[in-house]
Amino acid sequence: MSLPRRVRIVEVGPRDGLQNEPASVPTSVKIELIERLADAGLKAVEATAFVSPKWVPQMADHAEVLRGIRRRPGVAYPVLVPNMQGFDAARAAGAGEVAVFAAASETFSRKNINCGIAESLARFRPVLAAARRAKIRVRGYLSCVAGCPYEGAVRPQAVAAVAKELADMGCYEISLGDTIGVGTPGKIRSLVETVARKVPIRRLAGHYHDTYGQALANVYASLEAGVRTFDSSVSGLGGCPYAKGATGNVATEDLVYMLEGLGIETGVDSTRLRRAGEFISAALGREPGSKAARALAAKDA
Repeated sequence: MSLPRRVRIVEVGPRDGLQNEPASVPTSVKIELIERLADAGLKAVEATAFVSPKWVPQMADHAEVLRGIRRRPGVAYPVLVPNMQGFDAARAAGAGEVAVFAAASETFSRKNINCGIAESLARFRPVLAAARRAKIRVRGYLSCVAGCPYEGAVRPQAVAAVAKELADMGCYEISLGDTIGVGTPGKIRSLVETVARKVPIRRLAGHYHDTYGQALANVYASLEAGVRTFDSSVSGLGGCPYAKGATGNVATEDLVYMLEGLGIETGVDSTRLRRAGEFISAALGREPGSKAARALAAKDA
């Protein structure tokens, strides 16, 4: 299959990337990061998560962040919600798009959100119904699609079954998350093809962590399989607290560099994107996690 002319990138750094940072990140820094990413041309920037501060202290300022950002026309600022309480709070703060999250692994689901897969899906049904009434779009995240830290390999058919339930509920898109980064190109392509038999390929996205250095290769395999949307995290921020050793998503800078090299349009200004990565890395007291960003910075020095 030929590669696409254009790819949509969903930037998840401000939420997925920052949620497990041990030190509190100031609200003003989060807001500036979101605005810098939107200014770089990203059309979807996941802003925060309306979850309990007890479980995710870093996201305790969710309402302040969502209300505080300067919204650019044509840019979506989705937020994560775990249940109706989270949805109602997100709506009150002005959310125009939300995301729900399930797992393809029963054990991971229980460790991550304290309930099994079936119960998690049941929690989402009223959220989807309320979102339809409010004309708010809902995206679905699906974790552990290539492997689970507790159960090991996950069957593609199990992934497809949960993805179909999310799609049937009304999620406009299902993001397939290799949470612990164990996927390889052949496995990921086979997985995508299996899920696409249940959910149209245009409604699938790839969300690949780079634990084993396979994220970009998995993106390429997914491109060949027909996927046209990918999640990424500026400066490679992130990780999974329930999966020891799991690193963050593929860095947005590295993803854009590869796609541009393939002649695929992203609409992203790579220089502004790199500056956004440098900004948040400096705020966190570390070097940028993107290989492309470090190489380009060295070249410009």
